[in-house]
Amino acid sequence: MNPGRLFTASCLALVTTSMVFSIRGDILDALGADFQLNKQQVGLILSPAFWGFTLSILIGGSLVDYFGMRRLLALSGWGYIVAIAAIVFAPRPSAPVSPFYSDPGFLMLYGGMLTLGLSQGLVEGVINPLCATLYPHDKTHKMNVLHAWWPGGLIIGGLTAFAITKVMGLDAAGASAGMVTIGWQIKLATILVAAIGYLLLIRGQEFPATERVAAGVTNSEMLREAFRPLFLLLWVCMWMTAATELGPDQWVGSLITQLTGMQGILILVYTAGLMFVLRYFGGGVAHFVSPFLLLTVSSVLTAAGLYGLSQVTSPMEAFLAATLFGVGKTYFWPTMLGITSEQFPRGGALLLALMGGTGNLAVAFVLPVMGGWYDTAGPAAAFRYVAVLPAICVFAFAGFHVYFRSRGGYRAESIGGAARKAVATR
Repeated sequence: MNPGRLFTASCLALVTTSMVFSIRGDILDALGADFQLNKQQVGLILSPAFWGFTLSILIGGSLVDYFGMRRLLALSGWGYIVAIAAIVFAPRPSAPVSPFYSDPGFLMLYGGMLTLGLSQGLVEGVINPLCATLYPHDKTHKMNVLHAWWPGGLIIGGLTAFAITKVMGLDAAGASAGMVTIGWQIKLATILVAAIGYLLLIRGQEFPATERVAAGVTNSEMLREAFRPLFLLLWVCMWMTAATELGPDQWVGSLITQLTGMQGILILVYTAGLMFVLRYFGGGVAHFVSPFLLLTVSSVLTAAGLYGLSQVTSPMEAFLAATLFGVGKTYFWPTMLGITSEQFPRGGALLLALMGGTGNLAVAFVLPVMGGWYDTAGPAAAFRYVAVLPAICVFAFAGFHVYFRSRGGYRAESIGGAARKAVATR
């Protein structure tokens, strides 16, 4: 077994997943125009990607011990190839179709988005327990380093999309509809490079048994962990943090373009850059402060950033608000997964799958809702309404912090159930 190669493959798989996210966000307007869809219908098209993501994480994460991590990760790579081909070659209507869901192109597009989501979920369902197994004594730190490649992929995808836009002149007033169509298809096809890359990295590699299986924890013991009150409370918080982090990201490009006239994808690249640096080089910050204190501060910054984005009128204001939003949301996802693997190690891949699946299910709900707000109240209102979620999280995470502090401080649990060591300050 080659842990370094497996970790690298996991990082590249996550890059593929996030490239889908950023490039899909960049092509939304062109995709909507080609398939004669309004913003709410575009939101509905995006939803199956997150429904599929959720279903795939839950199933893949739950069955990873039976089918093996290598098989499921390879299946995700082939899924990306099939999904992108379906979206690129979906027939486009020449006029709006009523009802829109009866159009063959819409159905093919819907199926492609669903398959993308299934592939993304398989990646998330495998790499989280794989990371926890490869680095059992440094889980939260390594989760942050691994998930640094989520914003890393957003940057790669965002810059790729921006470069193609400029080279092909897609943002020029005279750009033809045919050229715009070719442009979004090329952008989407670049994702295949990363997908094929991690397929090659895992070819012939031996994968370890998960930490839970290696420790001899039974399936019934793993299942019981999911009903512990602390996990259930954390699970509720995951709904809000994931919707806060990923919902606005899918709309931020369109929002900034509408409010300021600049290329909104640049804001997504900028916030992704902040996240990458903070996760990759500052992933160990949770070892110096309580993870829940970190999440409390993150929630404050995120709420302020989202509210600020709803008020921007210039590129400078957009970058200032995006800085608060980008820094605030940085530690949400990996820290929630790190806490899950540290506090509930006996829950194994199942609990990590439940957390990841819940996160994407939350986004599947919030995307069409944001699209409806966008259509009826404008883009600014959509961001302002979502800011309520991190505001609620401020109080929830502060409560967790006080609870652990009353018990002597936050400590990671060993697979045997005893406290291993303090990993954060009190």
